[in-house]
Amino acid sequence: MNIDDYLHLGQVAIETALYTCAPILVLGLIAGFVVSVFQAATQINDPALAFIPKIGAAIAGMLLFGHFMINRIASFTVFVISQIGNLAPH
Repeated sequence: MNIDDYLHLGQVAIETALYTCAPILVLGLIAGFVVSVFQAATQINDPALAFIPKIGAAIAGMLLFGHFMINRIASFTVFVISQIGNLAPH
């Protein structure tokens, strides 16, 4: 493997990490924003009110996007395992 192959492997790893965590993070961000607007409008400052909807959004994200995330991680794993044969020095 030369340096370009290692850079490509790193790029694919970063893309996989971003694509697998983005749905849950975005849903958590949206839930946090909605809760903060609600708290600002009603002046209720309960920490549980901010925490529980974010957990619910994360669970919903795992249920909705879990299949996509597992497929993405599995394809990355297959790619990495297929590159093992190229690690020997030439």
